[in-house]
Amino acid sequence: MIKSMTGYGRARQTWNQRDITVEVRSVNNRYLDCTVKMPRIYTFAEDAIRSRVQKAISRGKVDVYISVDATAADTAVVSVNQGLAAGYFRALKELQDTFHLEGELSSAVLAKFPDVLSVTKADEDMETVTEDLCAVLDEALGSYNAMRATEGEKLAADIGGRLANIEALTAQVEERSPQTVAEYRQKLTARMQEVLQNTNIDEQRILTEAAIYADKIAVDEETVRLRSHVSQLRGMLLSNEPMGRKMDFLIQEVNRESNTIGSKCNDITIAQVVVSLKAEVEKIREQVQNIE
Repeated sequence: MIKSMTGYGRARQTWNQRDITVEVRSVNNRYLDCTVKMPRIYTFAEDAIRSRVQKAISRGKVDVYISVDATAADTAVVSVNQGLAAGYFRALKELQDTFHLEGELSSAVLAKFPDVLSVTKADEDMETVTEDLCAVLDEALGSYNAMRATEGEKLAADIGGRLANIEALTAQVEERSPQTVAEYRQKLTARMQEVLQNTNIDEQRILTEAAIYADKIAVDEETVRLRSHVSQLRGMLLSNEPMGRKMDFLIQEVNRESNTIGSKCNDITIAQVVVSLKAEVEKIREQVQNIE
């Protein structure tokens, strides 16, 4: 079933003591345009995230928002600047010897001096963090695609109804087209009788003129192609593959055939049918712009 390009999905999970939230939203776009917004310290995972999005989505302007609360996962690492501590120790020892000072030079004393001890955050395991982020992203994409599928069902139902209308209007053209030839023949005979009055009318000439007119206004090829295009569009509505671009191309062909019918048929009834036909085509074109 076709999918809409518009959708929203959200997921929140805790992995390795990290509270991860991912939101995915998209609107219509001719191509795939993906923007990832996440904390700067996790940008090493951006390529993997984009790759997951590209596998799940083929078209649309997609925004991925990722937030991470890693407070519980933060591990403090205490390190000793041994060179600096040794310098402080030598300086203190020199002071003791010079001024004959009493007291013990303990580690507690040295630790009080600036920069002897430093506290830093433990390095992230980039591979593990990337896997965690992608796991939550997959759940968000699942929710997002479910919403797009639901919207796609509505689009398919609407387009399917309009395709049925196009078929009905095409049948009206097929039914009316032969009648216009018969009416043209009658008008031609009446006109010649009026002009020639009592003179015998050349029936063969009338048949020839009617045949030329019938060939000129024949729309059999156009209606056959219209029905073929409608059949293909119905098949595309049932496809699980992205069909938006193909459907857009086909609906242009349907519009072209409608214009050709309108230009060929010099008949008020058919002209009115063509107006209705083009109105349905335009409505389908608008809906197709929403399909992935």
